Amino acid sequence: MFPTDPRQMQQMLKQMGIKSRMVDAKRVIIECGDSNIIVENPQIMEMNVKGEMNYNISGTAHEESAINEEDITLVMEGAKVSRENAIKALKKEGDAASAIVALKGD
Repeated sequence: MFPTDPRQMQQMLKQMGIKSRMVDAKRVIIECGDSNIIVENPQIMEMNVKGEMNYNISGTAHEESAINEEDITLVMEGAKVSRENAIKALKKEGDAASAIVALKGD
């Protein structure tokens, strides 16, 4: 079992010949296409294993839509459609103007 305390983990990695350090960060964003995973107050351990950089991230995570909230509102109002339809159009078209044109053309 691996230790959960970052200092203990660092000490264990050092004994195995793996260079590591703690990275000071306020937030980590993982972009996943349709959504983003946001890790708040992360504890990040950077490890150099045989020249390859690895990152171990822990913290409080939540998922957010990758689509801008302002764009959703703009499409909803501009095309007079529901939130769901606005999001679908934004995903398909890529930007608010194209989404509105596409929805008005249907």
